[in-house]
Amino acid sequence: MASPSVLGLSMLLSTFASTAVAAVPHAPPAPRAPAGLPPESSLDGPAPAPAQAPGWRQEPAVEILFRRAGKAGTFVLFDPDRGLMRGHNRQRAETRFTPASTFKIANSLIGLSVGAVASVDEVLPYRSNEAPFSPAWERNMGLREAMVVSNVPIYQELARRIGLERMHQGVVRLGYGNEQIGPQVDRFWLRGPLAISAVEQTLFLNRLARRQLPFPIAAQRAVADITVVERGEGWVLHAKTGWQNGPGAGVGWWVGWVEKGAHV
Repeated sequence: MASPSVLGLSMLLSTFASTAVAAVPHAPPAPRAPAGLPPESSLDGPAPAPAQAPGWRQEPAVEILFRRAGKAGTFVLFDPDRGLMRGHNRQRAETRFTPASTFKIANSLIGLSVGAVASVDEVLPYRSNEAPFSPAWERNMGLREAMVVSNVPIYQELARRIGLERMHQGVVRLGYGNEQIGPQVDRFWLRGPLAISAVEQTLFLNRLARRQLPFPIAAQRAVADITVVERGEGWVLHAKTGWQNGPGAGVGWWVGWVEKGAHV
């Protein structure tokens, strides 16, 4: 999903967010539960059906940004108040790609919910035999810091603690993309087989933003907290990057949501 500049998209998001006029309805509160529940308590039972994809409106302003950048990609914005998706290149928006580091959001949620970590600040060990992408990775850290620097080895450690069976249960319960994780618990979001579309990412994040996922509310709040990247007067931007760097040119992601007053 190679994109134009983050600045251009941030300005566009700000413009779109300011058009929301109806208050965001809130789901009935789910039973409160600590984030570190055992798997049989936090992941049992059928998951609610994910929201269906709403209608689509092509946005000429977004198309211009991609044309100027000379990039093939897509942009999707969902306004839950209006039940409408707006953006560019619907065909690509509905095509599934490897989520790469955007899966850190779901990985954090599953890890907290099954008790693989007690909190987003519990320190995990850095274990990797590969050359690090960034020197900032090369030490032990908690999920809060690992999310900011997108530390792959730390999140691989979290995935190993979760385990293959519980991870698959969590991915299925979220209805995350094609729900396929294969036999290796610490690489499926980097090289496949897991794949998700931009439309599915947007619907997943909408449910997280409104605390409507079938996971403990405390875990959803904690994950939302560690995805904050920018704040202003009356608004908050949550976001996560991702880069699946091969084969070929790779696929880049920038996903998230804006809270502006009572609107998402």
